[in-house]
Amino acid sequence: MQGPPPPVNGTKVFDILAPAAQGVPLVVASPHSGSEYPPEFLASSRLGPLALRKSEDCFIDRIFGAAPALGAPLLRARFPRAYIDVNREPFELDPSMFEDELPTFVNASSPRVAAGLGTIAKVVASGEFIYGRKLCFAEAEARAERCYRPYHAALKELVEATRARFGCCLLLDCHSMPSVGGMTEEDGEARREADFVLGNCFGTSCAAAVVETAERTLAGLGYRVTRNAPYAGGYITRTYGQPADGLHALQVEVNRALYMDEETLEPTANLPRLAEHAGRLMLVLAAACRGLPRVP
Repeated sequence: MQGPPPPVNGTKVFDILAPAAQGVPLVVASPHSGSEYPPEFLASSRLGPLALRKSEDCFIDRIFGAAPALGAPLLRARFPRAYIDVNREPFELDPSMFEDELPTFVNASSPRVAAGLGTIAKVVASGEFIYGRKLCFAEAEARAERCYRPYHAALKELVEATRARFGCCLLLDCHSMPSVGGMTEEDGEARREADFVLGNCFGTSCAAAVVETAERTLAGLGYRVTRNAPYAGGYITRTYGQPADGLHALQVEVNRALYMDEETLEPTANLPRLAEHAGRLMLVLAAACRGLPRVP
């Protein structure tokens, strides 16, 4: 890696929890579990810390924390999703949030921007506006430089090094979902019928055997599993999932009701059991990777 990423307020912006030696063609990532909020961001927000934190994928890095012990690196963001979302294009921005005119390369018309959930989010999941003032584009650029680019540089390096070593790589992109859809969600119905949602971009981001193995494993553990609804895979899954090149990506969404109080954001007693099951899932997927085609 080409030196440490630029810090946010003197702290690292991500961690790579690496095994003593990588033994499996698996990379695990948690891009939305970060909870270190820069003071200037908190000062610019009209919301309190608890409201902002409800956009986090709380504890997902803990649930998938067995990855290094299984021989796979775990990349976890330390910055929060509400600050900048690395599961978006570099600049999916809402012009109404900014006091100055945005450059022409900005994607201002994506469905994520329309929902208020661009690279710099306009709202939290409840639909409440984050900012009490307009931003300037330089702020978005600074966040991209500090957090977005270093995170993706690290992820790309992990994925490419894994493929070079094993001939293929499976990226497990790990997230959580509210048990009930919020105002910014496409589905406003209760999601309790789905404990896990597996997103493979409707069959394009990974080999069929990968998602089939994941679904069979989770169902065997007693979970209700759906594919691609309401989440088919975001920017990370679409970008890094290139099966013809030996790169497979699967997005995993975990229902928060399984392991946490969604109001207080406190973990429940079921979190260790869920983490044990996530470890089993990773172990089975790592074994399944042995059957994937290798590239030179």
